[in-house]
Amino acid sequence: MDNENRHLKLEKQLCFRLYSLSKKMNRLYAPILKELSLTYPQYLVMLVLWDNVNSVSIKTLGLELDLDTGTLSPLLKRMETLEIISRCQNKDDERSVDIHLTKSGQRLRDKAQDIPAKMLSITGFTSEQLLSLNPQLDQLLANMSDL
Repeated sequence: MDNENRHLKLEKQLCFRLYSLSKKMNRLYAPILKELSLTYPQYLVMLVLWDNVNSVSIKTLGLELDLDTGTLSPLLKRMETLEIISRCQNKDDERSVDIHLTKSGQRLRDKAQDIPAKMLSITGFTSEQLLSLNPQLDQLLANMSDL
């Protein structure tokens, strides 16, 4: 194989590893989240909401999760139908919509407490090993976000 084509091998591609890992993580989360009647994107929304005491604007939620309103709106609508969140117009800015946890959404937090430990056990890594990946992945994301 000539020098030019050796870089075009699938196993040499970081993008493929990240893609495969993302798909695998989603598949492994699915049965765990099914117990809570949540999809993976809904779980991510809940993580943001559980981390905020009062409410989160749709704009802030979109920025946190890197989701546009076209993706976020139907997702939030389904979650509102499940009665785990409510959407309310912001009192200070009528153009802004805030997302609040319902009592049911707050109770889900207790049921979700063991999810990180379950996922950690699946990885075969220690929490320290996984945490040590974060700075490199954050830097990669930051480098690519500037483009």
